[in-house]
Amino acid sequence: MKILVTGGLGYIGSHTVVALINQGYEVVIIDNLSNSSIEVLEGITAITNKTPEFHKIDLREKNTVAQFFDQHKDIKGIIHFAASKAVGESVEKPLLYYENNISSLVYLLQEMKKRNLSNFIFSSSCTVYGQADELPITENAPVKKAESPYGNTKLIGENMIEDFCQSQKEFKAISLRYFNPIGAHSSAKIGELPIGTPQNLVPFITQTAIGKRKELSVFGDDYNTPDGTCIRDYIHVMDLAEAHVRALERLLKAETKNNYEVFNLGTGSGSSVMEIIKTFEKVTAQKLPYKIAGRRAGDITAAFADTQKANEILGWKSKRSLEEALSSAWNWEINVNKN
Repeated sequence: MKILVTGGLGYIGSHTVVALINQGYEVVIIDNLSNSSIEVLEGITAITNKTPEFHKIDLREKNTVAQFFDQHKDIKGIIHFAASKAVGESVEKPLLYYENNISSLVYLLQEMKKRNLSNFIFSSSCTVYGQADELPITENAPVKKAESPYGNTKLIGENMIEDFCQSQKEFKAISLRYFNPIGAHSSAKIGELPIGTPQNLVPFITQTAIGKRKELSVFGDDYNTPDGTCIRDYIHVMDLAEAHVRALERLLKAETKNNYEVFNLGTGSGSSVMEIIKTFEKVTAQKLPYKIAGRRAGDITAAFADTQKANEILGWKSKRSLEEALSSAWNWEINVNKN
């Protein structure tokens, strides 16, 4: 069965491609390589002994997207990762985020409607909740005005898909609201490899530990948390990848009467920035230089998931520890820099 993965050479996308191949799916990847590398394809091949079909396509190019679907009439489902994803950058470059994250989704859905395709999984985010009133955060928590343009594109994307599902009853979709993916594949052949300065905590930690960065900046130590640093729900990327496979199976097997569903994906517990630093130092025996900096635009105080819905309905639960995730991220960093 052929599955299209957009952004399939990105961080979460590449790990999901591996999980899909391991479950016997035939994968086609679209990626414009704006924040990824063609070398990731080699890593996927080394892990799975299979090379997915790859197309370098910018999904903002409507005619190119249409041509792709003209040539691929046997796709049974789409997992849509392709998007710009850095909170801080989105505050600085909002129009880039609205163009890249919204236009590509519109063009994909238009092609799916034209060709009567269904089974769509959307890569969403816990940022749609903003600073939630209660923790842990359930799927019934009210969505709030986004703290960043990035978060707003995810909320707009969800609304678009839900509206489309209401107008097309035969179309089925699931939005997966990620908390904070970290870690790498246990082989250390794929992992998080941002182009330029990392926007996420863990790759900045590993790059600092290996000497590529002078020191880590901790953005704020005056939040209303036990140690003053932000709290997030850090989930191993392979746990996240496996949740996508399970969500896809739910769509393909028509296990639901509702044609649009939303699930939180996290561990169900939160860790502060300082806890991540200390845990990393413990599992790697590396001393991490860091400094306290001012708060970063768009950041919220705390967010962690209530995962009961995904546990019960998808039959999925995160199973890898924080220590395992940080250790795998460090092994990946070492592997990337060994040459």
